[in-house]
Amino acid sequence: MHPKTESHNVPIIKAERGFRAWWMLLRPHTLTAAFVPVIVGTLLALQVGPIHIGLFLTMLTASLLIQTATNLFNEYFDYKRGLDTEESVGIGGAIVRNGFKPQTVLNLAITCIVVSILLGIYICLQSSWWLALVGSICMAVGYLYTGGPYPIAYTPFGELASGLFMGVVIILISFFIQTGYLTSTAFIHSIPIAITIGAIMLANNIRDLDGDKENGRKTLAILLGRQNAIRFLAIMFIVSYCLIFIMIIFDYSTWWSILAFLSIPKAIQAVKRFVGKTKPIEMMPAMKATSQTNTLLGFLLAAGLLISTIISQ
Repeated sequence: MHPKTESHNVPIIKAERGFRAWWMLLRPHTLTAAFVPVIVGTLLALQVGPIHIGLFLTMLTASLLIQTATNLFNEYFDYKRGLDTEESVGIGGAIVRNGFKPQTVLNLAITCIVVSILLGIYICLQSSWWLALVGSICMAVGYLYTGGPYPIAYTPFGELASGLFMGVVIILISFFIQTGYLTSTAFIHSIPIAITIGAIMLANNIRDLDGDKENGRKTLAILLGRQNAIRFLAIMFIVSYCLIFIMIIFDYSTWWSILAFLSIPKAIQAVKRFVGKTKPIEMMPAMKATSQTNTLLGFLLAAGLLISTIISQ
């Protein structure tokens, strides 16, 4: 669930045309938050038995579609509220910058939701219809993140909602559809991923702090203040790595999961690049590093799970 992009009168992304314009509209850098949890959840299931490749691919596609729909709803509602201009910082504002029709963006978002529902029906047929309820809640949160009268992204709960539904819930669903049950191991593995997904949202809110405050929003970054928000971002990273170490020590995870620690330099880089910065354009490298931290940590954790499974066989 990618948060909004504010207008700060500092150009950073030029107008795009053709395929690249469509690709940027989907906000591809956010999609790692959709497929990393699916991969981690599936590899956790692989440790206890064979996996159903068709279910994995279906879950992966559905997760990516829901994330894409969330991004498109974000684009549409930010435009409707007059928050995006041609000078918006970030890759938002495609409607005003690249000439997309608002209705086209909305229709594309709805199409993604419809297709994900169809995929969800297949998943339910292969596992449990209780997932229909869980999936419906996930799609509703995706819409309400920036849609509706009280968007979640404009409150202090944006990071929590993103981490909970994109991290914890997606990992647990991915594990459940393969095994038919849930374990504490799957839940514990979901927490570090959830935290780093929430960190992406916090990084965006730190960048957009001044503009959000002008628009009367109450994001976590605003409530904490810029400096404390940066400190909190660092704490989120520290907690994530400490949890992975605890998982290893108490045999919830394999020692191969220590590979996730190779992403620590990127986390340090993300925090350092925020320090002393006040202009949104100056904080873009920090945001990028935060997103990369989530990607690297997730893939390295997944790699550790895969290696341990191969060795044990």
